Amino acid sequence: MKKLFGTISALLAAATLFAGCSGGGTAESVLKEGQSDIQYIKDKGTFIIGITDYAPMDFKDGDNWTGFDAELSTAFAEELGVTPQFVEIDWDKRTGLLQSGAIDCIWNGMTLTEELQQEIDCSQPYASSGQVIVMQKDKLEKYETVEQCQHLLFTVEGGSSGEAVIKELKYRYTPYETMKETLQSVCDNKADAAVIDIIMAGYYSAGENEFSQLGYKFLLNDEKIGVGLRKGSDLTDKANEFLSEMTSSGKMNEIAEKYGIADAVLD
Repeated sequence: MKKLFGTISALLAAATLFAGCSGGGTAESVLKEGQSDIQYIKDKGTFIIGITDYAPMDFKDGDNWTGFDAELSTAFAEELGVTPQFVEIDWDKRTGLLQSGAIDCIWNGMTLTEELQQEIDCSQPYASSGQVIVMQKDKLEKYETVEQCQHLLFTVEGGSSGEAVIKELKYRYTPYETMKETLQSVCDNKADAAVIDIIMAGYYSAGENEFSQLGYKFLLNDEKIGVGLRKGSDLTDKANEFLSEMTSSGKMNEIAEKYGIADAVLD
């Protein structure tokens, strides 16, 4: 896999998380009224990318971050002429971290919900996804409908679209901080099933990996994925131009094929 730029130091990461500890979308913006976000990023020389460990979008390859979104965000930083720096964040606090300046974007397979788009600016969608039910492969054939799963104990990543879907279904669930913890709980029989997006489910259910014993079925909804940016940021138009160019040139599809998710890329 292509090696990407290294992560920032532990000190900066700690400061980043502390700065966003208030969470939510109520944090005061780091930008002054009328200030250019593009110029702000260029002046500091870094583009801080808020992510979680979420294969195949952002995940560790040795000491470096790689993945579909990691490659896209790195290419965008290069276009801005700045250095990309990846920071793992508490997903529940993502909008507060963004507005406060602790991160400069959320680029991590982020679902474009109505609520989110009221709190921050979002790019145009560049990929499609949806939530599915994941369980151990030898148990999949026992269930022919979603309704037959209602007695199961589910797990989800806290604050994710999976949590919103399972709440709507009114099924029992336990939230975890990361997608990997969610999947591991199913492998360890701490839960019967998980609700995660089909991109991650497809990535892990194919080939040999730590979660290859898991499979999925039942597409529960349809979702669009985009990039999160500060409210009122002039970086939003720049990101849209970049995403359109990557799509029309075929470069986005090339990257997606490396991670087995070409079918998710929007035309």
